[in-house]
Parts: sequence; structure tokens; C-alpha cells
Amino acid sequence: MILRMLEQMKRGRLRILMAVASGAGKTTQLLLEGVNCTKQGLDVVYGTVLPTQEIWNEAGLHVGIDSSPIQAIPMIAWQRDGQDRYDIDVEAITVRMPDVVLIDGLAHRNRPEALRSTRLEDVRELLKRGMNVIATMNAYEEESVQAAAKKMTGVVSEWTIPSEALKEADEVRLLDVSAESLMERRMQGQFSRAKHSRKHRAEERSRISILRELALRTMAEHVNGSLEQHRNEMGLTGPSGASERILVLAQYGWNGSIHIRRGQQIAKRLNGELYIVTFVQPDMELTTEQAAFRRSLKKMAMKTEAVWEEIPSRTRRDMASALAEYAKMHGITRFVLGHSRQTRWQELLKGSLIGALLKRIEMTDLFLIADHSIAEGERILPARLSGAAEAETPFKRVTEQRVQEKAAGLKRGKLKVIIGAAPGVGKTYHMLQEGNRLREQGVDVVIGLLETHGRAETAGQVGGLPVIPRKRIAYNGKMLEEMDTEELLRIHAEVVLVDELAHTNVPGSIRAKRYEDVLCLLEAGISVVTTVNVQHIESLNDAVEHVTGVRVRETVPDVVLRQAREIQLIDVTPQTIQERMRAGLIYKADKVDQALSNFFRTPNLIGLRELALREVADDVDERLESWERRALFRGPWRRQEVIFVCIDSDVRPERLVRHGFRIAHRLKAPMHVVHLPIAPWRRRGKTADIEKEMAAVQALTERLGGTYQEYEAVARRRWASTAVYVADQLRASQIIVGMPSRVRRLGRLGAMKALVRHARHMDVLVLSEWEDLRVR
Repeated sequence: MILRMLEQMKRGRLRILMAVASGAGKTTQLLLEGVNCTKQGLDVVYGTVLPTQEIWNEAGLHVGIDSSPIQAIPMIAWQRDGQDRYDIDVEAITVRMPDVVLIDGLAHRNRPEALRSTRLEDVRELLKRGMNVIATMNAYEEESVQAAAKKMTGVVSEWTIPSEALKEADEVRLLDVSAESLMERRMQGQFSRAKHSRKHRAEERSRISILRELALRTMAEHVNGSLEQHRNEMGLTGPSGASERILVLAQYGWNGSIHIRRGQQIAKRLNGELYIVTFVQPDMELTTEQAAFRRSLKKMAMKTEAVWEEIPSRTRRDMASALAEYAKMHGITRFVLGHSRQTRWQELLKGSLIGALLKRIEMTDLFLIADHSIAEGERILPARLSGAAEAETPFKRVTEQRVQEKAAGLKRGKLKVIIGAAPGVGKTYHMLQEGNRLREQGVDVVIGLLETHGRAETAGQVGGLPVIPRKRIAYNGKMLEEMDTEELLRIHAEVVLVDELAHTNVPGSIRAKRYEDVLCLLEAGISVVTTVNVQHIESLNDAVEHVTGVRVRETVPDVVLRQAREIQLIDVTPQTIQERMRAGLIYKADKVDQALSNFFRTPNLIGLRELALREVADDVDERLESWERRALFRGPWRRQEVIFVCIDSDVRPERLVRHGFRIAHRLKAPMHVVHLPIAPWRRRGKTADIEKEMAAVQALTERLGGTYQEYEAVARRRWASTAVYVADQLRASQIIVGMPSRVRRLGRLGAMKALVRHARHMDVLVLSEWEDLRVR
């Protein structure tokens, strides 16, 4: 054991830079990493071919290759099928024994007579000898991703890397580039736009987007594994808040396959893992029919890559206890099962599984699948989305209003949003790099608002970009500064760089929020490149609080982000962020220790990173679906969905609204929010606090694009029937309600059971309230 520990201590560190696709700039980034290491006094060598002068210039390192601070170790040349190939010379590198070795193309396979068959094995040998390695790869070269990439895009990698290679790495970082930017790079570097038709460009954009989404989701799963490992080491159970785990309860009968299909749909839409649980009575043999259903469900579980388990149980109350324990141990976030067909008296006599779950579950939501056969026949199976209904009739005369709408769309500026998981990941740095790149192409770019926070590296990227002076505003006897939007409108540059999109302006400003200033610029035909952290996205506000324990007050409505032409993620590992923090590159020295022990703790940063990866992956999927009028990674869904959110002040109404919005957005459905309070024993009017809270909920609903209605309080015995009646009037297909914490739920339990009975013809989602469940 001691020898193994000593060997691990001597082993070098491996950092992998993973690109979404070829041309995403991984060699440029590898070069920058190497140069940064030399600035720290480390001895760095290139184990593969030194980049071209063009790549040096692209990295902003305008030095000749001969005067490079990084030496290239000559490679071993060989030929295959008439093509020149090169292998790493491990022995020559070992003679030099540098601190860091830069390796391009980790997936490469060596010559047949080589001592080691792959470049990955060469890297492992370098690590074993104590050298640190920074290597590059494309995401689709990962073994488990290659099959999906080939099937969905036709892209075939000559070589692949085993999935466990990512787990071996000390650090894996994704180099995210949008499809638009990557196509622009390829076209500028290889061929002109004129040589390719619009159809070809659309196909290429789709192909790159799919590869990008594969990369984002692969990285999210890798990060999730790190978070789970960290939580296990700390002895934590229950859901982390950063990802979804869906458990389907399926019995050996006709509805079992229907429930699994629906559970799979939900898992895809939420980017979650799928678990299937079946209860069996001990010492009782299955009938021939049950055995046939068992074989069928087992095949479905394998096909959907779900975790499938059989759990012995005798009574419904046993089932509820077993499910609650299973959810706690496996971090289940949502149960999926069918509505009960028992009458109220049968539930009282025999026990109710749903009632028992409502009483027991914590941190886990309950989703009940509608029994559509009651009113309209089966409607569970998905239907492929079609764009036929949305397509314009080719012979229909275009109205003047439609012409003006199209003209306004052409005049409107373009929005690019750069997202990060936390402060200090390099969003502002990248925004300035983007501005300088556009300026070199002859674009009129200015800095509208820049926050360097005293970081010299960030300030150094300003270069020759003009900075528009800020407007000074008097507030409480002090002079404060804000972006001068009116001056930006006057000079009307082509592109404006705006930092910190979620910022709240000083009271007395023309517009309350910085994103409103940005929208004003876009309306005037000015394009904007801006930055935001994932914790400031409105609909993720509750998930961020669950992960970090911090309620973020400054948020940006999702509708603003949906207007972006491009969304790009700056992915940085928690270790790198913490190192930057300790080096004083994020906050001042007197705030470092407090930040590292609070918001910047490792589990917080891992969780936020996963949320950011999944959010951008969802955005890519949404854009693909809107371009091609078909569902892709997350699968198709039913048509004519309407989401009904029933709120009360007792169950954190803002969380219900945000959750309802995310579901409605993913299903392309309208959202209706209704405040239907339960009358107290002694009738009284609304308090000022409740009025203030509901006003905030109404404002949130309208910001997210939903409709809000208020109803008079109803008696507890009539609350369920009234809620379902209102939902039916709105033609709702799914009703979302909240369940208070176990301490306060007894008074609401009867009303919730009644709601489930009345709403058997629609989907019902019961959200369980969280109580101080942040990762510690």
C-alpha cells in the first residue's frame, strides 16, 4: 500500500483539452497553456510537431517559431498507405526530462513495431516517469461517443480513445465553440463561402451542432461522476441538485412498457439517468403472462441503458418505504408511475401507494402519468414533431406587416452570450479576445462596459479597443458609474462588448437592468457580445440555491438568452478556479479565504460546472430542433401540451413557476400560473406580505412568458376539485403543484390526495420542497 502511494506521488499530472470538433482551436489553446507554463518558470517541450506560424499568430504570440520559448522534441517518422505519420519519441523526451510535455492528437495509433501501440500508452509512460502532460483530443474520438457521432452525423474517427482515459486524467477541460464560429473559421481557412450551397452549409451547421452537443453532454457526465465521487467521500446522500435521476415504477403488465417509454422521454428531456424498479412478491412464481412481460421489460431496460432492479415487497406501504429508501441511496430526483385506479374507499381499506409516497418522500418529485383512456383513448406514445404546420404557403401573398417584421429582424443586432460556471473562469478575457479578433477583420468594435476587477491579464487584452466612458449618476450622496447606453446608441458602432449582463443599474437609471440596456442596443441594430454566469439564469435560480446554498438575487430572464445567435461556454475546472483565487486573480487577498470556504468550495464549483454544461447542451438541442423541425438528442414529445402551475404562498411559489417554465419551454407549451389559496379556518384577507410575494410571482411569470391569474381562497375540501376544474378550462395536459416539507405537510396531505384522484386524466407533477439541502 505504501509503495503504491509513493508511486502515485511520483506520477505526473495529466490535463486533457477536449474540443467539440476539428478546427475548434485545441492546438492554439495547447500552445497558450505551454507558454503560460514557461512564464511560471517550468521547462516545457512539444512532444509532437511544433505548431505553424499561423497558429502562433492566432494565439496572439507574434514571435518566430525559431525564437519560441518551447522546444519541439523530434518525432519518429514512418509511413502508412503512402502518408507520413509521426510517433512520440518517449526515450528522447525522457533524456530531456522536462516539467511539462505538450502532446497533440492523443488518439493517434503508433507504427506496428512500436513498443507501445497508442499515443495514449506513450502518455501513460511519460506520466509514470514523473512528467506532466497536457494533451488534446476531439470529443468524438472518445470510444463511447464515436458510435453516436457516426450514427447521427456520419463522422468517423480513424482512431478512438477508451472511455476510462478521461477518468485517468487529473483535469479535463472542454473547448467549446458554437457551430457558427466553427464554420466561419473553417471557411476562412480552407475555402470560400461561394463554393458551397445554402443546403450544404445547413447540413454542416447541423453536423457540427450535433458533435458539439455530444461533447457537452459527455463532459457533463464526466463532471457528474466527479461530483458523485466527492459527495460519497463526504458521506452525503440524496440528489446533488446538478443532474436528474428518474425512477420508473413498472409492474409486469400492459402498462409497464408505457410507463418505461414515458420515463425515458422525461429522462431525455431532463438529460437524466433512468432507473427502473419492479416490485415482486417473495416466494411467489410469476405466471406465464407475467414472465413474458418481465422479458419484455428487461429488453426495454437494456435498450434504454437504464438501471433495472427487482425489489421484494408484500404491501403498498412496504413499497413506499422501499422507494423512499432507494431514492435516498441513489439520489433519485423524480418518481414516475401511473395514476391509481382505486376508489377512495379502496385506498382506505387496502392502502394507497401514491398516498404513502406523498407522506414519505423528501427531495424527490412525484410524476403521475395521465390515464388518457378515461376520456380520449390512448395518447401516451410520442409523435414526431413536424414543421409542416409552421411552413408558409408558397403561393400566399406576403402582407405588408409580414414584410415589416422580416425587415425589422434583418435590422436587429446579433447577440452572443459567453457563459461561465463561476466568476474567474475567463469570460471577460475571452470577450475581449473576440472583440480584438473582430476588429482585425475590419469590424467597428467598442467596449461599452468592462469590469476587469483589477486583473492585469484581463486588462492586457483590451489592446486597441476603444472604451466608451461610463455615465456618472448621483445616488445617496455618491457618484456611481453605469454604462452610457445613450452614447452607444449615438455613435452606433457595429459591435459593443458588455460585461456582466445580470448587473442591476443604479436607481435613477433610464433602465433598471443591464440586460434591458443590451436589448435596447439590439433593437437599434447594434450587435452585442456579453458575459454571464450560469447562476444568474432565471430558471436555474432554485437549482443553483440547491447546489450552493446561496440565493442569487440578480438574474437574467431566459427569454433574453433565447434571443442570442450564439451561446458559448468557457469551461474551467474547479481546481483551476481555486488556483486563480489563491493567486489573487479573482478577488482581493483579504477575501480569498472567505470565498474558498463558502461559494468557491469544490462541490459547489463542480455542481455549477455541470449545470452550465447541461444548459448549453440544451440550448444546442433547442436550436437544432428549431432549425430542422425535429427532435434530436432528447427525443420527440406529444403535441398540444399546456402546463398549469397551481401555486400557494405555503410552497415557495417562485420555485414552482421556474420549474414550470423549464418544462413548458422544453415541450414548446404555453404556461398558465394560477394562485389558488386554501382558505384558513378563520377567514381573513390577504396580508401585505402575501400580496407582495404574489406580485413578485406575477412579475416572474410574465418575465418568463407565462400568464398569471388569481382566484379567491377556497375551502380545503373544495380546493382539489376547483384546481382541476380551472386546469380543464385552460385545457391543461399537465398540472404542477408543490408539497411542503414533511414538517408542514400533514395539513395539506388530504387535499393533495384528492387532487391526484380528480386529475387522473392529466399528468400530475408534485414538487417536493427542499429544506437547506445544499452540498456541504
